[in-house]
Amino acid sequence: MSGIRRPPGPHNPLLFGQFAAFRRDPLQLLTSIEEKYGGLAYFKLGPQDVYLVSDPKLIEQILVLENPTFTKSPFLRKARTFLGEGLLTAEGQQHLRQRRLVQPAFHREQLMRYAADMVKIADKFRSRWQDGAEMDIDQEMMRLTLAIIGQTMFSADVEADAKEVGESMNTILGMFPTIILPFSEYLEKLPLPIITRYFKARETLDGIIYGIIEQRRAEKHDHADLLSMLIAARDHEGDGSGMSDKQVRDEAITLFLAGHETTANALTWSWYLLSQHPEVEERVHAEVEQVLAGRLPQFEDYPKLKFTESVMAEAMRLFPPVWTIGRQAKTSFELAGYTVPAKSVLLTSPYVVHRSKRYWPRAEQFDPDRWSIESHRMKFTYFPFGGGPRLCIGERFAWMEGVLLIAAIAQRWRLKLVPGHPVKPLPLITLRPRHGMKMILEARP
Repeated sequence: MSGIRRPPGPHNPLLFGQFAAFRRDPLQLLTSIEEKYGGLAYFKLGPQDVYLVSDPKLIEQILVLENPTFTKSPFLRKARTFLGEGLLTAEGQQHLRQRRLVQPAFHREQLMRYAADMVKIADKFRSRWQDGAEMDIDQEMMRLTLAIIGQTMFSADVEADAKEVGESMNTILGMFPTIILPFSEYLEKLPLPIITRYFKARETLDGIIYGIIEQRRAEKHDHADLLSMLIAARDHEGDGSGMSDKQVRDEAITLFLAGHETTANALTWSWYLLSQHPEVEERVHAEVEQVLAGRLPQFEDYPKLKFTESVMAEAMRLFPPVWTIGRQAKTSFELAGYTVPAKSVLLTSPYVVHRSKRYWPRAEQFDPDRWSIESHRMKFTYFPFGGGPRLCIGERFAWMEGVLLIAAIAQRWRLKLVPGHPVKPLPLITLRPRHGMKMILEARP
């Protein structure tokens, strides 16, 4: 393989390559590589050959046009230890089958019902806030979206379990830097404190979810929610079979994570950006007052809240919840005139591309108005939900939820960042604020 011509890239120290820099600050590393070497660059993470793909046309080639050439990246495949074989980690025909079974839960009729649940729960949360109180809005958005996913997915009030679930999620996501280490499968067998906490967290989540599944199967009652659909689903295009408890659990865990973690992050970054741009915040308030006229938002209002949606879109441009997407080549293939060997990792980063000056004017500037004038945008310069056959199945759910929740909360509250609070992204599986997001609640008249 030594004769293979590779794209340009940084010097790779022997043995570990860019692994130390990636562990220290992956956002800075990937951003600097894109700025210096352009849309296709090569580097090593330990023994792994990695190609950073930032050119939108090449991203489309990997995620869409030649998708069958790749599997998920080895880093995400290691997440199967807690996600199992859900939509995020399943491959090939199994992924297609699972997607067919889950898809009906996101049809328009279901979204209409979910919208009512979302707003009802948001109203409950906003009504118990206190004027002048200081709150970690990151944790509050996690609790809010967890309550929503519990209701829409399980028809269950999981707020009582919110603390346990939140702590378990923090533990599991905190394991991500360890999971991607070489030979991490051997580390998992050691009685280390971090490993012990990880398995305890997984058992906690499994206990909650398996308990709900067991209760639902015993009831034999259709709640018209996602869990009922998963239990009742039959693969009519395949062998006609349904899902085992393990398969239901894997999808539930995946949607549990994706359905509350990512939206909570998008909301938290939205509140932060609004707090730093009061003129934009005033326009959101004006739109909310005009569209809602004092009542709670509902499903039909979603398409009317155009500027509010632009704020969320811009927040996900600057701080995409899913900050990196990886694939691994099954066989060698050609990319932009280079031969990429089998087993190489193709890494693309929405965070890097969304902030690239090559594709975005005023790339570092928060400007929701860009979404009303830049309709000619090139494909895959913006892809917070991925793309191709593995496009996030809950994309419409997430957009609707984010916009309705911003509207419901902005109707009653203004959120101000606590002076001096440090704000820095923390790239785990999702892009969280490293120090939380301490904000002061200010009631609106």
